Amino acid sequence: MEPFIVSARKYRPQTFKDVVGQSSITNTLTNAIEHNHLAQALLFCGPRGVGKTTCARILAKKINQDGTEREDEDFAFNIFELDAASNNSVDDIRSLIDQVRIPPQTGKYKVYIIDEVHMLSQSAFNAFLKTLEEPPKHAIFILATTEKHKIIPTILSRCQIFDFKRITVKDAAEYLKHIAEQQGIEAEESALHIIAQKADGAMRDALSIFDRVVSFSGKKLTRKAVTENLNVLDYDIYFSATDLILENNIPELLLLFNKTLSLGFDGHHFITGLASHFRDLMVCQHPDTLDLLEVGEDVKQQYQEQSKKASKEFLLKAIDMANDCDLKYKTSKNQRLLVELALMKLASITYDGEKKNSNFIIPASFFAGKTSISNGTIPTPNNGSVPMPKVEKPVPVQSTSKEPIKEAPEPEKAKEELVSEPKESYQPKKINIKTSEKRVSGLSLSSIKVKKEHENTKSPNIAEEDLPNDAFEEKDMQEHWDDFVHQLEKQGRKILASNLQTDVPKLKNENTIWIELPNDTMKKEIEREQSLMLDYLKQKLNNYSISLYITVNEEVAKKFAFTPEEKYEKLKEKNPNIELLRKEFDLDF
Repeated sequence: MEPFIVSARKYRPQTFKDVVGQSSITNTLTNAIEHNHLAQALLFCGPRGVGKTTCARILAKKINQDGTEREDEDFAFNIFELDAASNNSVDDIRSLIDQVRIPPQTGKYKVYIIDEVHMLSQSAFNAFLKTLEEPPKHAIFILATTEKHKIIPTILSRCQIFDFKRITVKDAAEYLKHIAEQQGIEAEESALHIIAQKADGAMRDALSIFDRVVSFSGKKLTRKAVTENLNVLDYDIYFSATDLILENNIPELLLLFNKTLSLGFDGHHFITGLASHFRDLMVCQHPDTLDLLEVGEDVKQQYQEQSKKASKEFLLKAIDMANDCDLKYKTSKNQRLLVELALMKLASITYDGEKKNSNFIIPASFFAGKTSISNGTIPTPNNGSVPMPKVEKPVPVQSTSKEPIKEAPEPEKAKEELVSEPKESYQPKKINIKTSEKRVSGLSLSSIKVKKEHENTKSPNIAEEDLPNDAFEEKDMQEHWDDFVHQLEKQGRKILASNLQTDVPKLKNENTIWIELPNDTMKKEIEREQSLMLDYLKQKLNNYSISLYITVNEEVAKKFAFTPEEKYEKLKEKNPNIELLRKEFDLDF
């Protein structure tokens, strides 16, 4: 069997009728040739692979035919091709101009095809401009480019412009189907559509992909073989993902994404394909936009069935979330987590268990204990109700003391006891400050007496037994300690907050908090402001016997460098060569 690439090349366009998707342009060129109205300077512009250079070659052959169609006529000597991407200098254009002066030996015209003309330099354009303004009667120039905006206006104004459009997926798939029938290849319609989509409007690329896939899979071309060869995710992946999203099945959705990653696809490919899938589902919901769905008839049926399950509001939110994930993907440091969060949010859109915002994710308790017995998968939830956890009865604990164990009161009696005997809570005594009716001068002896009376009124003596002294755990104390530090940071007291974060506070005994600091300076700072900390902890822990014990550890102090001299010594310990550098350049520290 001969390589299929040889047989596929003969299906490249040989006449204007074979050019796919450019019928309006080819009809215009055919009419211009028949009525002798063809311009001497033509510009073919459009995307790559749509037939610009091919049409130029067909046109060059067509204009020299006299209608006899004799096979022995060869007009190859009248066709000159120049690749401006590699021949873009003034010397190349001057050589071309010298050739233009010589008339053809056979036929009427000499055709000069300049491909990628936008790559010519500015000086080359200027050298070519004069010849393009007044070309000889026997010369026709066909310029081909993919970027028309890069050509200078003086060139554009002297050319007849033809805009080649991208070949539609439908036209490309039909032409591939024609080739498959001619070659005796059994090809699925959805497989041909995937090849046409991958070609992105270029028939040349579609033929090359078709050659490669057939060489890989043989005479039977399936959708699975095409997706494997082209590294394209199959439609079934997105259909399954959408079903799991509509069923709020987050665990199975994450497993499906993990399986996709294991096949060699990245998360960006998955999320962009899922966004396109949501777009196709929305297109299917209206008969007028159904033509925008560029898939085979078998896959189109699947789209129509799934579009009935999804509401319009869901699809709009899903497209917005998927597009937002697509925009953030390149700048994200944890790209897999970004996609997984997006999938969890997508699966939470239709969850009706409670009111939610755009960042709502179904809690993990919703899936607790819902593993299927048969295959270990989590079944689809039918409603949004969350099962209440089973509460076990408390087990009575035997007391080690000799006192008899009192039986627990019945619920009604316990309720009466709670109502009749409320627990006394600590209430601070109100301080009434009495102002003397007669004012006293601050320089008199009487002011001393008034000041003492005021101090006694200001700080009343409260018995220690009246103050609460509840027991607390070290973990609770550390949490309130951190809360107080955060409050200091918000108030702008960064230095005190930093000093309090130097060591993790510990319990020395029941009511004594112990911290270890690296130097005496920090100790004095904290001792000066310790009343704020102690007042806060006493109130939060409901214990007014708390005290603070501060020590200084010299070993810890050596780990910190505060002054420039200490910092320099630390650096010198790590690298002694710094001392040589300082002496060499006579540096200060």
